[in-house]
Amino acid sequence: MKDSQGNIIYVGKAKKLKRRVQSYFQDSKAHSQKIVKLKNNIKDLDYILTDTEFEAFLLECHLIKEIKPFFNRKMKNPRSYTYIVIKTDKNVQSIDVTNNLIFNHKHLYFGPYINKYTVEKAISNLKEFRNILCTNLTKRNEPCLNYSLGLCNGICLGHPTALEQYNNSLNDIIALLNGTDLSILGEMNEKMVQASENFDFETASKYRDFIDSINFILNKEKVIEFTEANKNIAVIEYLQDRTLKLFLIKGNRVLYSDKYSVASIIELCPPIKKDILTYFQKGDSDESHKISKDEIDEAQIIYSYIKSSTSRHLIIPGHWLNPENDALDREIKKLLTGDES
Repeated sequence: MKDSQGNIIYVGKAKKLKRRVQSYFQDSKAHSQKIVKLKNNIKDLDYILTDTEFEAFLLECHLIKEIKPFFNRKMKNPRSYTYIVIKTDKNVQSIDVTNNLIFNHKHLYFGPYINKYTVEKAISNLKEFRNILCTNLTKRNEPCLNYSLGLCNGICLGHPTALEQYNNSLNDIIALLNGTDLSILGEMNEKMVQASENFDFETASKYRDFIDSINFILNKEKVIEFTEANKNIAVIEYLQDRTLKLFLIKGNRVLYSDKYSVASIIELCPPIKKDILTYFQKGDSDESHKISKDEIDEAQIIYSYIKSSTSRHLIIPGHWLNPENDALDREIKKLLTGDES
């Protein structure tokens, strides 16, 4: 969408473009101030057709980052990325949420995440659940406000056992964020079920919210871990009965995409294999690739697409990229036929 000077002020996507555009110009009290201001400034618009929703999501992401339209604030704002920082180099470990990442090799980092509020809520919920929501870690022998509320185990009073319990709880949280020990989620679920059975629905709802907020950050860690593995991934999506689209993806980048006419599976295997060998053999090595805050949007889009029901994907190990390796031929055929055996 463009203003009277031809400046692009908003980029959006839609399955049904006519319906989406009409929604902006219909008089509605439900319109936010942002929509009202946007509508008052629209003088022209352009559109780009894509073959798949996946391409629409990626194109929207790239255009917003490149053009930085006025009404697309969230994705272009670098401060919208959040990290969890755990400082383990002191007697009392600490866990913080920050937008300003200053790397220290003695600290542990998780992220980036897009929604700071949800991350802060998840960390606060974890602390509350383990009774380590202390607001007075730096000053000893003075009880904090949360101690009187039963949310702090008394570490602020300098109790040795409280310090040990606090550090053990932090280690459990680290294991949770690493994905090596999910027992905290199990404990929360037990509490939720118990409260529900006792008809204490307010408490059950609280634990449900705890679990949802924690799953948010765990799922984001899965996205980052999957993307940083820098795998070679072939994805296909059938557009029509006789047409499919192939995407070759590495990390958070689409290296190649093209449409194929489906005459027969046997005829389709050789050209797809050729494209796979061409683009993955000349690509980067299989070494891991660290995802920066500028890449998390693309990583999330690609991960969601690969895990969606509309596409099929094949992860290709490096040793399959030998033209003489029959494994690649077999797996391409399975990918095209949907044979998961």
